Amino acid sequence: MTKYILRRLLIMIPTLVFVVLLVFLILSATPSNPGRMLLGPTASEKQVELLNNQFGLNKPVLERFVDYIGGLLRGDMGSSYKSQEKVVDILLPKFPRTLEIAVYSVLISALIGIPLGILSAVKQYSLIDNVTTVFSMLTASIPSFWMGLMAMLLFSLQLGWLPSSGVGTWKHLVMPVMTLSLPTAAYLSRITRATMLESINQDYVRTAKSKGASRKRQIFVHALRNALLPIVSQLGMSFASLLGGALITEVVFGIPGFSNEILAAIKIKDVPVVMGATIFLCVVFMVIMLVVDILYAFIDPRIKAAYAD
Repeated sequence: MTKYILRRLLIMIPTLVFVVLLVFLILSATPSNPGRMLLGPTASEKQVELLNNQFGLNKPVLERFVDYIGGLLRGDMGSSYKSQEKVVDILLPKFPRTLEIAVYSVLISALIGIPLGILSAVKQYSLIDNVTTVFSMLTASIPSFWMGLMAMLLFSLQLGWLPSSGVGTWKHLVMPVMTLSLPTAAYLSRITRATMLESINQDYVRTAKSKGASRKRQIFVHALRNALLPIVSQLGMSFASLLGGALITEVVFGIPGFSNEILAAIKIKDVPVVMGATIFLCVVFMVIMLVVDILYAFIDPRIKAAYAD
């Protein structure tokens, strides 16, 4: 198991370098003029050129990439073009807010989606199964921004129960978390239903039934444990996507989070901030996938035995 973790950690290095190179080349190929953006339209071309040279934009792309990698190895992601603050100092204070929303969202989606999926599989083709299917399809097909706006109209403007935007109390988290968790719960319930149906029809479940195992034991001990692998994988993917993909929700509800900071940097072509955010999210995603793979070994002993070999 230790060897497997070390191998995965080593694989992360070339993966991260490739992602950094790809994003760096895309941003370099996109037309931009940070000097003009910062100095405004009244500045002379000489002033703009001098500022761009200070940012190192006069160097060839490959040389700038090598310099950037060297800075990363020293723990330096550069400074923002706009504010001249360190990228780390800009991004890290924003991340806990997004992390909080993502954690609550994935927990609630698991609490809703997994039980609904199990119930739908156990009661296949029943009224409960049909209602759950309709709910999942409807929830998954509704755009997040529309759901957020409708929730804002109902719970803030009409009923006055919740604040429409901002941060500060638990009430500010209710609508953003609901907007993110419901579509995720819909996907999770469909995956749980499919994997549970496959597990329920396996020989080991029928053998457990023939030996007198109770229905609950057949479902929650034998079938669910073997159906957990794709469920855990989906949870990991959902958590990673929520960390980097909560942009629309943060914009709709006015949350000063990580995704909002990325959007602001993209609008003004603040390359160091965009690069730093991309690298950070890439590392977070790879770490989450590593944790998911490790959880596989605890769920299925056969996988742990394979790692040992």
